[in-house]
Amino acid sequence: MNRPERLLDLIRRFTVFDGGVRKVARHQQFFGIRRAVETVKQFDINDARKGGVIWHTQGSGKSLTMVMLGRSLALDKTIRNPRILIVTDRDDLDKQIKDTFKSCDLEPIRATSGSHLLELIRDRAPLVTTIINKFETALRNSQAADEDANIFVLVDESHRTQTGRYGGHSQFATKMRRLLPQACYLGFTGTPLLKKEKNTLSTFGRLIHRYAIDEAVADEAVVPLLYEGRLVEQQVTGNVIDRWFEKISEGLTNSQKADLKGKFSRMDALSKTGQTIRAKAFDISEHFRQHWQGTGFKAQLVAPSKAAAVRFKEVLDEIGHVSSAVVISPPDDNEGNEEVDQESKDVVRGFWSKMMAQYKTEDEYNRQIIDAFKGSGDPEILIVVSKLLTGFDAPRNTVLYVCKSLKEHNLLQAIARVNRLYEDGDTEKQFGFIVDYEGLLGELDSALTTYSAFEGYEAADLAGTVHDVREEIRKLPQLHDQLWDIFKPVRNKKDMEQFEQLLGDEALRQDFYARLRAFSRCLHISLSSDKLLDVFDEAKIDRLKRDWKQFSELRRSVQLRYQETVDVREFEPKIQKLLDDHVVALPAETIIEVVNINDPDALKAVVEETGVSEASRADRIASATRRAITEKMEEDPTFYREFSELLEDTIRAYRERRLSERDYLNSVVDLASKVARKDRGREVPEPIRGNDDAQAFFGVLDTRLTTSDGVQVSGDDVAHIALDIVGIIRAHLIVDIWSNDVAQNNLRNAIDDFFFDVLRDQKEIELPVEVLDDIELKIMDLARARFAG
Repeated sequence: MNRPERLLDLIRRFTVFDGGVRKVARHQQFFGIRRAVETVKQFDINDARKGGVIWHTQGSGKSLTMVMLGRSLALDKTIRNPRILIVTDRDDLDKQIKDTFKSCDLEPIRATSGSHLLELIRDRAPLVTTIINKFETALRNSQAADEDANIFVLVDESHRTQTGRYGGHSQFATKMRRLLPQACYLGFTGTPLLKKEKNTLSTFGRLIHRYAIDEAVADEAVVPLLYEGRLVEQQVTGNVIDRWFEKISEGLTNSQKADLKGKFSRMDALSKTGQTIRAKAFDISEHFRQHWQGTGFKAQLVAPSKAAAVRFKEVLDEIGHVSSAVVISPPDDNEGNEEVDQESKDVVRGFWSKMMAQYKTEDEYNRQIIDAFKGSGDPEILIVVSKLLTGFDAPRNTVLYVCKSLKEHNLLQAIARVNRLYEDGDTEKQFGFIVDYEGLLGELDSALTTYSAFEGYEAADLAGTVHDVREEIRKLPQLHDQLWDIFKPVRNKKDMEQFEQLLGDEALRQDFYARLRAFSRCLHISLSSDKLLDVFDEAKIDRLKRDWKQFSELRRSVQLRYQETVDVREFEPKIQKLLDDHVVALPAETIIEVVNINDPDALKAVVEETGVSEASRADRIASATRRAITEKMEEDPTFYREFSELLEDTIRAYRERRLSERDYLNSVVDLASKVARKDRGREVPEPIRGNDDAQAFFGVLDTRLTTSDGVQVSGDDVAHIALDIVGIIRAHLIVDIWSNDVAQNNLRNAIDDFFFDVLRDQKEIELPVEVLDDIELKIMDLARARFAG
């Protein structure tokens, strides 16, 4: 990347500011665009530029690739007066593309009608976005085609807009080519190409560049997708409800169970919503509540129809555990068999009327709900039918509940909604989850192409699309064993005190945290799936849960014992959900407070704690003392270094069994008290008693000053020298001295003059150059630590 010609090219053509954020092209964008520019510089026998298809998997930045390609074409000196036309097949995609270009400081004109599109083409507008169906009107009103070979048509989702699979779209594409016969056509797609579509690449010319799903996952450009097929009872009977209740109330308190039973008892009131929707809604509600609620992540539910979408929300609202919202298009009586019965039509019309009363316009309804879903608050689940299944990016979106039959591109587009990266401080997305209630992919035990949902694809093109959740579940034993491997040196595996002492080594402790994190993530995924019992029996699962609880308690103990700052990522809400729903409840989590060794009452409280070993209390005080020493070391290195060594000697003596637990506790309490009081263990000279600043400089000078005849300078004399140095420093303090080189040089020169003029010449103190340089360096460091400018 650092070759000069490549780095300069990255800066000029492949860096954009997207909404104020600097974004640099990934490797697939860089090489794909360069290859595209090379391609369009070639001409066919009709003197038209050669085009092709750029196939970059969903989530890999396709919109920004289009922006960067447009910029590259505009900046290329060999292409005179390039005109760029971006074509999509849906209004929301057209808006999205325009907004992306606009945020990157490129202002496209959006064609509002076929006539407007024709006007923009005739006016030679340099950058235009349009929906493909506008070409029908444009061609009807056109007197002549535009023969310019420097028109570049960038076609988004080209598999939909250019092939015959969507009927009318291919007709629009034909009319577009009649209006712009010499244009260069560049297609973009995010989904693999069907075998028959590969044969239609001649529409564009060739495949310019490919970046497949498995490559994007390997590059960590998107997260991998875990797939789980779930089945729910279709007939809701009393026995089924009882079985559901036992399953979903695991880990709940009696009052929570009573509340849940109350909600179940109101099922008669929900009979009109349909048994299938009700069954799936209850399963989805409990799945999200137990495993995802409170984590910061969101979910989408794909319903089979608009009426079903509204009914899903009604059931979810009735249950009351998760918040949801519906995004659908307006009611339409010509929607075929999707809304055939009058009751369904009335449900949709009634819902739409409420939305319009609340939001006033369809645009505002869409905007507010989508913005809320992308944020951290409600709704937790977004219910959709067809809208927002393509071209919709919400990085928090992590779980996709599929309750609608989807095939081919539609299915690939839908599942890609949850593959976007997301990290927000204490929350990082590891996977996207597909929960399938329609049996779309069967058991995933063989190639994806064996299922009707993906028939017609090349198996290699689908590699890495989704992974069976059972693949992740099977990793549990290995991660579990790796966690236990840390404690091999401990003979008695039930002695938590030995575990805690072993983790006194900081490197080993950090390794323990990392292994526990990996095990926790995998256990969370496994417990969220009903496939866990397919892989392990209940006895094995119970052991994994018990050990997770034990190691989580051990983590809390050692963090308290060794006075570590709490990493909030260790207390992610989703891990707490494991405690709430799958393990016997632990006491409420409290924030670990660092022991304040300057507070005698706080020290006394730790010493008198009950239910904790004396060694654990001693370790906690020792860790707090070590932290205090580290924080203060620069302010008085001589004093604090002495106590640091004493503390480490004491800890070592206990570890080597030269001190009992009681003696260890008494020793660290004594050391902590002396550090807090700044008890130097010996009398300081009278002139500097009560003067912390002078005592600190005394520590730097003491025992290092001798007269010319080899006699060590007395303590009182060194104390007066320390007071003189403090006076010199104070006299030179100005605002921001430590960022002012001139002021620091003046101070250093003043100290230098004092040592030569006063100490050497007047007091005849011997100061070899190497000793003087070391002392002056330490004095400047100490001044910087103790005195603010």
